[in-house]
Amino acid sequence: MTIEEAQQTVDRWINTTGIRYFNELTNTAILMEEVGEVARIMARKYGEQSFKKSDEEVNLADEMADVLFVLVCLANQTGINLTDAFEKNLQKKSIRDADRHKNNEKLK
Repeated sequence: MTIEEAQQTVDRWINTTGIRYFNELTNTAILMEEVGEVARIMARKYGEQSFKKSDEEVNLADEMADVLFVLVCLANQTGINLTDAFEKNLQKKSIRDADRHKNNEKLK
């Protein structure tokens, strides 16, 4: 699935199953909540925190997909073509960081 197809798929889902988009502020709050759930799993799986009994059924892939879904919702609502935005962002990073990481002693 391309990013454009993902945006179209989410839009179809929202307008049928979801009825309508939540407003942008609500979706921003939901996005922060979903990112927090990813952070919680990362802190326990890769960091120093331990899992609680209630954390045993966590699914990192599913939580990342939740983040992506809400991010796509916000892009759709604000008229952002994520394919274009991502391509421009990679171009910016490629120019800005052309030598930056190669010269970073911490990465050697």
